[in-house]
Amino acid sequence: MLVNLRQMHVDQSGTIQSVDAHGELGRRIRDMGLVPGTEVTIIGRAPLKDPVALRLKGFTLTLRNSEADFITVELPEENHD
Repeated sequence: MLVNLRQMHVDQSGTIQSVDAHGELGRRIRDMGLVPGTEVTIIGRAPLKDPVALRLKGFTLTLRNSEADFITVELPEENHD
């Protein structure tokens, strides 16, 4: 199942399938390690749901929802809500 990163819940994991941002924003997202094939886990959200904290490649990263909207993630079958 493919979902937008913003739609994922805390403790959900998946594999990045695509990053649809272009230009400077796309470069910055990819420079942070958010590239297709990377496993990500949502580890928390701020009280107003923005930003979102992710765990990938052994580090924690926070993204605004406006940035997370450009990232498509595939969820494993057992990880659906």
